[in-house]
Amino acid sequence: MPEQSNDYRVVVFGAGGVGKSSLVLRFVKGTFRESYIPTVEDTYRQVISCDKSICTLQITDTTGSHQFPAMQRLSISKGHAFILVFSITSRQSLEELKPIFEQVCQIKGDVESIPIMLVGNKCDETQNREVETSDGEAMAKKWKCAFMETSAKTNHNVKELFQELLNLEKRRTVSLQIDGKKNKQQKRKEKLKGKCVVM
Repeated sequence: MPEQSNDYRVVVFGAGGVGKSSLVLRFVKGTFRESYIPTVEDTYRQVISCDKSICTLQITDTTGSHQFPAMQRLSISKGHAFILVFSITSRQSLEELKPIFEQVCQIKGDVESIPIMLVGNKCDETQNREVETSDGEAMAKKWKCAFMETSAKTNHNVKELFQELLNLEKRRTVSLQIDGKKNKQQKRKEKLKGKCVVM
């Protein structure tokens, strides 16, 4: 099956146990699971609005371990945007993002034009905090990417995270909003109008 060009691929990276799957599941399904089940790789799809037409937000939730370097490289090369997740309760999980960020730079080249969000998850666990908000902001500044703290458990900033990531996309207009109240003729007009142009 050929890949559809109107897929918008977001790849989620981070150490094991930082809450990558929890964030994705909270966003896509609105659910939260207390137990930890390691992920190898899962892909979720969410319909969003893109260049005034509808496209699929494809979210790839990657493994937290580094056992699959080839899969990681493939995910980076196919990704349009990246979410780098650490847990505010683990400084080590922030350190583990450095080689991943370097690999994104290597494979993608100019990362300044690519939407990247550095995310401090588990911000509801303030009593166990090891990474201050200012540390996350400093790292994001160094990497020239955006930063946000989230909690998949309390649903804090989860939708905002994905919306903000889409707002960073400069090459097309991508948004979580979908207006389903259009007739077929209008839809067809918009479909023709919203074609992507390659410069």
